[in-house]
Amino acid sequence: MKSNYHFKFEDLIVYQKAMDFGEVVDEQVKQFPNHELYALSSQFRRAADSIALNLAEGYPGSDAQFVKHINHAIHSANECVSCSTKAKRRKYVSFEQNENNRKLISELTKMMSSLRNKIIERNKTNP
Repeated sequence: MKSNYHFKFEDLIVYQKAMDFGEVVDEQVKQFPNHELYALSSQFRRAADSIALNLAEGYPGSDAQFVKHINHAIHSANECVSCSTKAKRRKYVSFEQNENNRKLISELTKMMSSLRNKIIERNKTNP
């Protein structure tokens, strides 16, 4: 069911993909052992969710604030690479799941870098 209330940042494809990635990670960590509940599971979920959360948080601000939050989102994406690799090394996710995570993170990072660069370039031409 679609909400009657819409926020402009929800139109960003990168935001939508970040939201989807958070759900992918949430499903994966449900399979992790219980002793990881407050460790790798929690860290991975928080880092994955932080990508979309930072995009949403930075969107309504100035361009400089948005760029700062995009950078935070990229850092969270990089953290997800480490979390996924740790999960693969501990045999919590398969090679294929890790590869898919890396593919999704790579796509998100490229999109966020492109968005950040467009904002920076726009500010150079329109000071």
